[in-house]
Amino acid sequence: MYLAASEEDIFSVLAVEREGKKVPIHFFSRALQGPEVYYPTLEKLVLVGVYAARWLRRYFQAHKVDVLTSYPIKKVLRRPEKSGCLAKWAIELGEHDIHYHPQTSIKAQALADFLVEITYTIKGVSTTIFVDLLQPEVGKELWKLYTDGAASKEGSGAGLILQSPKGEEITYALRFDFQVSNNEAEYEALLAGLRLAKEVGAKQVEALSDSLLIKNNINGTYEAKDSRMQKYLEAVRSLTNTFKSFSIKQISRGKNARADALSKLASTLYDHLTKKVLVEVLPERSIDNQKVNIVSNTPE
Repeated sequence: MYLAASEEDIFSVLAVEREGKKVPIHFFSRALQGPEVYYPTLEKLVLVGVYAARWLRRYFQAHKVDVLTSYPIKKVLRRPEKSGCLAKWAIELGEHDIHYHPQTSIKAQALADFLVEITYTIKGVSTTIFVDLLQPEVGKELWKLYTDGAASKEGSGAGLILQSPKGEEITYALRFDFQVSNNEAEYEALLAGLRLAKEVGAKQVEALSDSLLIKNNINGTYEAKDSRMQKYLEAVRSLTNTFKSFSIKQISRGKNARADALSKLASTLYDHLTKKVLVEVLPERSIDNQKVNIVSNTPE
C-alpha cells in the first residue's frame, strides 16, 4: 500500500503484485477537515492508513499488508506518547498484520498516472472517494438505496427505497415500537436498507441520505462519541463489509422526498399506506441482540 498527503488531501493506493508488476486494485482519497489540515505530514500519512484500514477491513483482516513509505511511521506508532491521536490510531492499526518498508521506485507507471489524474479531479472538493479498481463495471451493477428516518410524538419510523441497476424499486416502510431520536431513526433506516440490499443479493450499494451527520460518521469525518451512536456505526460497518463496494452520499431533502414521506407515514398513520408498500413493525433496536424468545401458550 502506498500513502500520500498534500496540504488539503490524503490518498492511499492498495496494489497487489502479479507477474512481477504492482497492479493497483483500490484507491482512497479524502479531503482534510478542520484541524486535520494543520497536522504534520507524518500524522496525515498515519491518518490515511487508518481510513484505508477501515474501508478495506476485509483485506486487512485476511492478508498481510506491506506499507511502502519513506517516513518513519513504524517508529512513531511504537512510541505515540506525544500525540493522543497517534496513540489511538496505533491501537486501531495494531490489530492488523501491517509491515512498514522503505519506499523504492514504483514500477507501475499506471499507479502514478492514476494518482495524478485523481488528484487534479478532486482538488478543492470536500469529499471522500473510494474506488475499487478491480471492478471496471462499477455503476452497471450499482444498487441505490434511499433512506430517511423520522421521530415524532405520535411515533417513529423509517422509509426506504431500494433501486436495482435496471431501475426496479422496492418500497419499504418501517415503524418502531421503541423511542428513538432523529439520528437513531436515520441509522435504523440505513440498517434496514442494508439488510434488504443484502437479502436481494446486491453487491455494490450506494446509500443516499439527507442526513449530514450519518454520512460524516460513516465516512469518518465526524467521530461518533455517544456510545449508542458508536454501536450503530459498528453495525453499519459490519453490514457494509459484506458488499463488494459501498459508498454513502448526502442528498437534499427534495431529492429524498419519497423516502421522507414514507418515514413520516410510517411514524404516524402507517395503517393508511397503500398495499404496494411493505410495512414492518420493528420491536427492538437493530443494535440490541434479543437473547430470549418468549413463547406464550394459551389454552383452548
